[in-house]
Amino acid sequence: MTARTRSPLKSLPCTPTGPSIAEPGPAASGSGAPKVVAEGVPSSVRSGPQAGDGRRPIAWLTITAPRGATPTATSVCDCGRSLFAAGHRKALALIDDHARHRDACPLRTTEERNAS
Repeated sequence: MTARTRSPLKSLPCTPTGPSIAEPGPAASGSGAPKVVAEGVPSSVRSGPQAGDGRRPIAWLTITAPRGATPTATSVCDCGRSLFAAGHRKALALIDDHARHRDACPLRTTEERNAS
């Protein structure tokens, strides 16, 4: 039996001939700054979430009315309310009910009392 010979494709060269993979290359614009990311990708760190004024959404009304299809509406609130309606009349009724709920929601009235 003869010994197997190693294929030259399976071994890596001992020393790299070009720049190190870990080092960024020079910028193409000639400014001398290294190119960190691909063009069009923001390289700066984004700012944190905005401080805001302490308000947050507690109720959502979602209306879907595609052309030629049955309209639907969904009313969801953090107080536990979750209603769905399909059809013109029922969706309109849910929209009105959602508007009335904004004035009667215990979460909203409590937040307004705490703010004043």
